[in-house]
Amino acid sequence: MPRLRVPWAVACFVWACGVGCGDLDPLCPSWGLCRAPLALNASPPWQGCGETWWGAAGLGLWGLSSASLVDSFPIDPIQENYVRNVRNCIFSVVYPTPFKSKVLLVAVSEDVIENILDLHISVQGTSDFLQFVSGGKVIFGSVPLAHRYGGHQFGSWAGQLGDGRAHLIGVYTNRHGERWELQLKGSGKTPYSRNGDGRAVLRSSVREFLCSEAMHYLGIPTSRAASLVVSDDEVWRDQFYNGNIKKERGAIVLRLAKSWFRIGSLEILAHSGELDLQRRLLDFIIQEHFPLIAVNDSDRYLDFFSTVVSETANLIALWMSVGFAHGVCNTDNFSLLSITIDYGPFGFMDSYDPNFVPNTSDDEGRYKIGNQANVGLFNLNKLLQALKPLLDPRQKQLASQVLEGFGQRYYTRFTELFRAKLGLLGDDEDDNYLIAFLLKLMEDRRADFTMTFRELSEITEDQLKELHIPEEFWALQDLGKHKLFLEWVSMYLLRLEHNKGDTDIKRRKRMTAVNPRYVLRNWMAESAVQKANLNDFSEVHLLQQILQHPFQRQEAAEKAGYSLRPPAWAKDLKVSCSS
Repeated sequence: MPRLRVPWAVACFVWACGVGCGDLDPLCPSWGLCRAPLALNASPPWQGCGETWWGAAGLGLWGLSSASLVDSFPIDPIQENYVRNVRNCIFSVVYPTPFKSKVLLVAVSEDVIENILDLHISVQGTSDFLQFVSGGKVIFGSVPLAHRYGGHQFGSWAGQLGDGRAHLIGVYTNRHGERWELQLKGSGKTPYSRNGDGRAVLRSSVREFLCSEAMHYLGIPTSRAASLVVSDDEVWRDQFYNGNIKKERGAIVLRLAKSWFRIGSLEILAHSGELDLQRRLLDFIIQEHFPLIAVNDSDRYLDFFSTVVSETANLIALWMSVGFAHGVCNTDNFSLLSITIDYGPFGFMDSYDPNFVPNTSDDEGRYKIGNQANVGLFNLNKLLQALKPLLDPRQKQLASQVLEGFGQRYYTRFTELFRAKLGLLGDDEDDNYLIAFLLKLMEDRRADFTMTFRELSEITEDQLKELHIPEEFWALQDLGKHKLFLEWVSMYLLRLEHNKGDTDIKRRKRMTAVNPRYVLRNWMAESAVQKANLNDFSEVHLLQQILQHPFQRQEAAEKAGYSLRPPAWAKDLKVSCSS
């Protein structure tokens, strides 16, 4: 296909007016989607536009490009949108399916809109923006794609999976030079929808929007969420797979990541014997996202694997440091960039319990919080199996050694994080025992994970010495009922004396900076969802605001009870894979 260069002024006109581009593509549908040629070569719209462009309240000069993806790989030659087994490609071209009913913009992330997408927050009030984030229109320069991947689900190879309800609507390179892939989730069927309807419901979309943003502000590598819209389109779900099918409302999240490639992206190619394409995809990923690895280095795949192993260990340790359980740690949900993706039946642990399972569909507890590191090792082993056809004997042996070191890398990072949570400076040989001792006391007493560490961050050393625990420190009071609590406190205070040049004020300042007071507990998300189902989005907005500052005490959060004991009804709360 010849390469076309289309002036941005033309692109603006087509976008703003909703005029079909039939002269460029005879397939352009009557409802106004602009199908740019696959080889469209467009520079980022901010280049050369000066300060007057950035922060615009409209989408006039703003644009996306899919060229880096569609020019790099063979595209599925079948353009019709029906479920099928796809081979010899990375992506299928498929357009979002707009909602039939009225669409309402529920929430946006100002940080994402302004600091990643280079738009002014007032853009949320325009009809162009609403159509864009709900899949009603595709910006000129974008070729919507559905990604083909496979995966191991609950330990078994599931074959072809892919983006069954998501559309990668383009790549945006912002004024900082950052490359972001934009994806609509819940935007309709694709060739990878299997038996699904391609939609997402409001309850799961609220949870994904809130949690991806909350994780970012906790300092956890994650995808981001730009917007959340809801429609009155009927979506039918059997939420707990018990035959109780209910009508729910369809919703879409516009989410972003530096890349959506995951372990399953490589697995499907290895299982299908498409090794040339696998090598091509790996070289693309390395060149785009692993700048410290030379793309012409003969050991590049080994270096890539070593980096993924290390960063995955770091990610899971970070999850554990805030009591986060992903819920569905399948290989198709593990990012090759080691960021948190695909929020579903996740959960932040209330009472400390290594057997905490947020997903009621996980009958065997495979993905319980205490098993996440083991599952990470399993997934990395599957990645290694996918890479082995591209490695020579020496590289295979070295890669196996790298994988054997995963446990130590994870353990080292876990210890570093929990040292910081306890305000410990330096490295003491007894720190591991001190941490394990505390966690065992917490497990025995079912102490609240988040608030135990937070209250240790706020209580003074003098209060601990005297075992004078104020009434508002309810989690520590629970823990204090353990018969060995005094022994642990004595060990802890003795260890704090080894913090050279430290003061109690400095310790508390450090600890409050790493121990959040607020996390997105399931009961908080559920409360927001229940109100949202009644078109009351006030708690969605409140949580969004509170979770942007999880380490700071906030009056509104305290009034809402977000740092108090979880309500009694939360004990029976269930979350499933159905979304």
